[in-house]
Amino acid sequence: MIRLALRVDRAHAEVALAELLELAPGGVEEVDLGAAGVEYAVYGPPGELPALPDVRAAVGGALVEVRTDELPDDWSERWKRFHRPLVLDGPAGPWLAVRPPWEAPIGAAVELVVDPGQAFGTGAHATTRLCLELLLELADGAAPVRGPLLDLGCGSGVLAIAAAKLGCAPVIAADHDPLAVEAARANATANGVALDVRRADLRADPIPAAPTVLANLLLPLLLDYAAALGTGRAPEPPRTLIASGLLTHEADEVAAAFAPHGLREHARRERGEWAALLLTR
Repeated sequence: MIRLALRVDRAHAEVALAELLELAPGGVEEVDLGAAGVEYAVYGPPGELPALPDVRAAVGGALVEVRTDELPDDWSERWKRFHRPLVLDGPAGPWLAVRPPWEAPIGAAVELVVDPGQAFGTGAHATTRLCLELLLELADGAAPVRGPLLDLGCGSGVLAIAAAKLGCAPVIAADHDPLAVEAARANATANGVALDVRRADLRADPIPAAPTVLANLLLPLLLDYAAALGTGRAPEPPRTLIASGLLTHEADEVAAAFAPHGLREHARRERGEWAALLLTR
């Protein structure tokens, strides 16, 4: 098994990640290198990894370094050590937990079991965690969110499954990546929830309407969604939108893009260099 790792300039990391996901739709590992930038890695037998010329062309001027490492035979067991449960606490103890299937139950009020070997992980990334924190804030509010909900860019389905377990219904989960769609359906079944999982190109296809929308997307896709609101692709803006996938310096731009549709910033959460917004009408 080979690990192909690419270090990229932080300023262009989002665009580089989007291009890499086109070459490696099964998912990309992300490692924050601090001032040195960001490292993205893919795993697989040599013949199944993206070709280096394609990688260099996709990443372009953001590329700092490419390296390949041969992994030991027990790499799959070692890999499990890096996937620890995510636990969000509430007033009475663990409220929501996301754990891989080999970890014992946490005993949280809401518990998800997600296989990190599928698509885009278990929710430990800061962007997903911030979405979950804001979703819990909505669930514990004066008027708890319980109706229809749309998860744009659902990945492995963590946010959509959490929403369903918190009482939202129906829940639509959409992603352009067919592997993500497959993983979201499998994870929904494993967690005993009903999701309407769809494959959709968020740049071109009609976007389903829902009063509550979760959008853990890269900045360009969030801006595309904002531009689509009020058009034939998305005639009705949501009443509540959680927007994540943002670097902290991008949050104001996203808030401004949705403001013309009556969506105003109600809350903002940050974790390291990442931010998420709760926008309401």
